[in-house]
Parts: sequence; structure tokens; C-alpha cells
Amino acid sequence: MAVLLSMKPHLMAAWRDSLLALDPALEIRMFPDTGPAEEIEAAVCWSSHDMGELRRYPNLRLICSMGAGVDHLLRPPGPPPGIPVVRLVDVMLTTQMGEWVLLNVLRFHRQDLEYRAQQQARVWDELDAPITAERRVGILGLGALGSHAAGMIAAVGFPVSGWSRRQKSLPSVQCFAGADGLDAMLRQTDILVCLLPLTPETRGIINARLLARVPKGAFLINGARGGHVVDADLLAALDADHIAGAALDVFEPEPLPAEHPYWAHPRVIMTPHAASITIPASAAPQVVDNIRRSRGGLPLINLVDFSTGY
Repeated sequence: MAVLLSMKPHLMAAWRDSLLALDPALEIRMFPDTGPAEEIEAAVCWSSHDMGELRRYPNLRLICSMGAGVDHLLRPPGPPPGIPVVRLVDVMLTTQMGEWVLLNVLRFHRQDLEYRAQQQARVWDELDAPITAERRVGILGLGALGSHAAGMIAAVGFPVSGWSRRQKSLPSVQCFAGADGLDAMLRQTDILVCLLPLTPETRGIINARLLARVPKGAFLINGARGGHVVDADLLAALDADHIAGAALDVFEPEPLPAEHPYWAHPRVIMTPHAASITIPASAAPQVVDNIRRSRGGLPLINLVDFSTGY
């Protein structure tokens, strides 16, 4: 039986080599060279397009997402019925996201937008020094990514709060949950970070109503999914000076169209969905482990719950 790799062509060789380094007995197929359809038992993939393709394989028993999020795999047509999907919770993915979030927290806290504008205008003007202990950071989503980022930010000295669907308890983080908890956290947030999974309940959560509940002059950082943000509402809040700046790594659609207002907005910082990139050598052990668990009828690691979307 074989494992199918279905992703961008330049990634497949690295994934193949990383998987074989851990288990040389694996039979690896790289799409579109799949071989006989009945020989595919597991697939490592990325896009929703793959879900239609995977219906061709009658003996498929496992789908491994090569990322932490799986919303893209759940779009129509969705995974083949009855086939379990697992996602990655990888230390390097988590570390990279924490670095990107902290980078942008510090960028906004240390007035980088203002100093870059002064540099462009050839203005020499020392701004008042910010106080770390007075800059409140609030994180939407306290899963693996959000919890790690919260710890990194708190370690620098920022007051950190976080909101999740269920109540959590984390060191050095004031935790909120539920609708009332969200309102309470937003009111005390100067830099809002979104690391939520994208589900029907969280799609469009960063809208005019939510943005109006953070203090005037707050910043937004989104490293989750573009579908969390209502672009028109964020642009309106930026142009009204209610939101002082935004760092965005994710968009809908991607790539972002060249005519989109974000490209030229002076207070929007963009990266091309590069905040946290899967490194095959780091993620492969989890994939190999789940392939072995699937073969042995054992519980899978990081199994996706389709009722919650993650």
C-alpha cells in the first residue's frame, strides 16, 4: 500500500525524503503519478481540490493535512465520507507563528509605522517612549498557536489576555470565554491578535461591531485566516483612525488581487501567508506516526472533529 503526496510540486520531493528517512519501507507516490488507485492508503495534502481527487481511491484510510488549519479541506466537496482527517500540531509551526506575532506586537508597540513614515519624509523626531507594561495584548484563540504566542508575548512583559470557546487557564494570561468574556477582553485590548480556527461561527468575526469594541488607537494582527476579517469594515476602521494599524498574513482570496486596497494602505503591513510555514523534516514524524496508527487501528493524533471544524 502507498502514501500519496498531493501539494505544490516543489514541496513533494522534500516531503518524500523526510518520510522515507523515518520509514524507508513506505511506498511514496507523488501526484499525478499515483499508480493503481486501489493501492493508495493515505494522503498528505493541502488544498480542497485534493478532496475531489481523493474519492478515486477505494482503500484510502487516512488524510493528513500539511498545515495546522483544515478549513480549506472542509470546503465542498469536503473529504470523502468516513475518512478521518488529521492536522499538524508541530513545534516549528507553533514557534514560527509565535515569532511572527511577537514581531508585529513589537513593531506596533515601538511605533515602527510612525518612524518608517518619518524616514520616508526625512523627518528627525523622537517620539515619546512607550511603556510595555501598559500595552495590553488580547489574543482570539488559545489553541496550540494562540497559547504559545501568548506565553512569548507575556515573557517580554506585556499584559496578555486571551479568549477561547471554552474557558482555559494559562500562566501569565488572563483567560476569557463566551460572549460576555469576549466583550470584556476587547475593552481592555490595545493590540488584538487573531489565531482562531476558521469555522462557520468565526467567519467574519473581525467586523465593524467587534472593531468598535476595542479602544480607539488599537492595532490588529491576523495570522489565522483571511475569512475572519470583513475587509471593508477593517479598512473603514483604519481610515476613521479607530484602528491605528494592521498586520495581515492571510487573505481571502489568496493571492490577494493586485487592485486590493491593502497593498497601498500606509498602515497595513502584509506578508504572503508566510507567518508559519510547514517544514517537512519537522512535521514528518507526526505523519509517519499517524500512518502507523491507522494501519494498527490505534487512535489518531490531532484528529479533526468535523462538528467543530478543527
